[in-house]
Amino acid sequence: MSGRPEIDIENFAAARQSGTLIDVREPVEYAAGHVSGAVLVPMGQLAARVQELDRSRPVYVICATGNRSLAMADLLHRAGFDAWSVAGGTNAWVRSNRPVEGDLR
Repeated sequence: MSGRPEIDIENFAAARQSGTLIDVREPVEYAAGHVSGAVLVPMGQLAARVQELDRSRPVYVICATGNRSLAMADLLHRAGFDAWSVAGGTNAWVRSNRPVEGDLR
């Protein structure tokens, strides 16, 4: 990610309340299960919706495994946000036995 920040699951779990969590997966993936509090903004819509985000708070970007979130965190970083990609994505969150909304287990 060109030196841009990536946050691991442990640090994300501790810090997530301090920022905004954006889930960049597709609606069907989000509906199947997501981290509580995640706001769905599909990857293809994020560039057009950056004005909806609070620039004064960190933005945590999550997807299924961390690939899409890396690209979208980079986009947000270039747009002036304190953006972090959640390493391992929703799958890592589930593997760490943390709660999700939906039926991903």
